[in-house]
Amino acid sequence: MTPDDITRRTLDHYNRSADAFFAGTIDHDVSQNIDALLSAITAPAPFTILDLGCGPGRDLKTFTTLGHRAIGLDGSEKFAEMARAYSGCDVWHQDFLHLDLPPAMFDGIFANAALFHVPSAQLPEVLGHLFATLKPGGVLFSSNPRGHNEEGWSGPRYGSYYDYETWERYLTAAGFTPLHHYYRPAGLPREQQPWLASVWRKP
Repeated sequence: MTPDDITRRTLDHYNRSADAFFAGTIDHDVSQNIDALLSAITAPAPFTILDLGCGPGRDLKTFTTLGHRAIGLDGSEKFAEMARAYSGCDVWHQDFLHLDLPPAMFDGIFANAALFHVPSAQLPEVLGHLFATLKPGGVLFSSNPRGHNEEGWSGPRYGSYYDYETWERYLTAAGFTPLHHYYRPAGLPREQQPWLASVWRKP
C-alpha cells in the first residue's frame, strides 16, 4: 500500500464519520494546548495561526474568538466544509502528503491530534513544509498519542506512535528547537496520560 493509499483510507474514515466526530469532540477541552502555543509566540498579537488537521473547526473558532487570524487545513473534504461553516475561517483542503503552503506566513501552527497520521517515512518532508511556512521565531505545537515508536493500522485509521526522544529527533532534524513538552490529561499518573504534547520554535 502506497503512502497515498494509506492517507486516502484514513481520510475516507473521517469523511464517513464526520458528523459523529464533530458531536463527539466539540466539547473537548484543549485550552491547555492552545495556551501552550499562544504563550510561546513572541511576535506581537494578533497572530496568524495555521490549524493543521483542523477537523470540523472547533479550535479555529476558539482562535478567532481570542482575536487571532486562523486558517484551517484538513485532508477531509467533509471536515473542510464543516469547518468553514462552523468557524467562518478560510480552510484549505489539502492532505498532509501534498502540502502547498506559503513561505513564512504563520506565527504559529497548531497540530492537535494530527501529525500522528503521517507515515514515518513521509514525516521529514511534512515537517520541512511546516518549518518553511512558519515565520522566523514562529512556533509549532503538536499533540500526538504516544507510544514506543510503532506504526500501523488502528481500525480504519493509520497512526505512528512515538516516544518523546524519537519525536524530538524528527523535529530537530527538521530545524526546530525544543521549548517544552508535557503529557495529557494533566494531573494523572503517566500510564493514564496517552497524549504527548510538545512545543517547538523555528530559530
